[in-house]
Amino acid sequence: MNQMTNNFRPTVREAPVKLFLSGADGDTADLIGTQVCGWPLELNVLPVTEWIDGSELDSASCALVQVDADAPASIKRFERLVAGTQTPLIAASFEPPLALVRALLRAGAHDVVPLPLQIAELEASLASLRERVADRPQEPGNAGRRKLIIFIKGEGGIGATALMSQVAIRVAQREKAAGRESCLLDLDVQFGDAAFQLGLQPALTLSDLLDVGSRLDGALLRSTTALHSSGLSVVAAPREITPLDVLSSDQSLALIDTAMREFGTVFVDLPHNWTNWSLSLLARADVIVLLTQVRIASLNRARRQLDLLQSQDLDGLDIRVVVNRAEKSMFKSINVKDAERVLGRPIAHTVVNDPETMDAAIEHGVPVSEIRRKGPLARDLDSVTAGLLETLAVEA
Repeated sequence: MNQMTNNFRPTVREAPVKLFLSGADGDTADLIGTQVCGWPLELNVLPVTEWIDGSELDSASCALVQVDADAPASIKRFERLVAGTQTPLIAASFEPPLALVRALLRAGAHDVVPLPLQIAELEASLASLRERVADRPQEPGNAGRRKLIIFIKGEGGIGATALMSQVAIRVAQREKAAGRESCLLDLDVQFGDAAFQLGLQPALTLSDLLDVGSRLDGALLRSTTALHSSGLSVVAAPREITPLDVLSSDQSLALIDTAMREFGTVFVDLPHNWTNWSLSLLARADVIVLLTQVRIASLNRARRQLDLLQSQDLDGLDIRVVVNRAEKSMFKSINVKDAERVLGRPIAHTVVNDPETMDAAIEHGVPVSEIRRKGPLARDLDSVTAGLLETLAVEA
């Protein structure tokens, strides 16, 4: 085992890692009766489409489940298991195509490993789980309510953070009324200011979470958040401009997984510039909100973002295009229909340009409705929020 594994001290309960495979190929046979990352292994041999009773996962630290890319029933089996358990699941497949890997990660897989199973691959996948699984929290209020909403910008400086923050606090108010929680992660490590726009002055930031490394868990995450009066918990971006590569794909996915287990509904603000880790996060999203403006230059940049997502096999995700700072003038050179032709997809919502009201809301860290309850900006934000709540299956 590698050095990281040797330093691990197994938990007292030593719940097994359950392997659900169609056979003992590769290193599987040699693994049985041994421990990996401090956990004993338990092999269950069954066809890739045979149903697995979710109760079998309750006694496991985590489970590895074989998925066959050519068997839709096998993929559906994995998706249903993820939706019905709090036990972390790893998918395993023979030469999985990129589209399948992304679909499994989006469904909630902790990782996707290749078959035949190799000890090194299994160790690497389990290493990032070993700390947080030992004391996995139970969150009855958030159980079954794990949703990830990611905001991306067609270009910088179009008010994406302000709009996201306003929508997030509206969703948080409704989630709070239902006994659930919401969180906003500001992962714009260079220019993020969501906490500032919400009137918060957190003592800790994303940098403090990154410093704890593999010790990240729900308790540490909560200790870093600042609580808005709406009920929204906010993890602020670093105070200083930070290199984009400060985060790895594994770190960002672990952070998202922890936040979704702890809070249920999670909003993420990404940097304008793309990285490997930010693209990896999009594969997990339930909804992606792309902000643009009805200007030729802005629409061109938004179209390039959509082309990038298509090139990464991510265009099949639920992507909502929202036009921000829309002008109501009848003398506009281009309109929403023109924008839809440029983008090749419908505009889900438009949000009126009302800088006076938005600036006042930011200055006081409150919802726009507290500044101007029945104004057009409040109505448009309510419309965007209602669209998300429908996806989240929350009564608006």
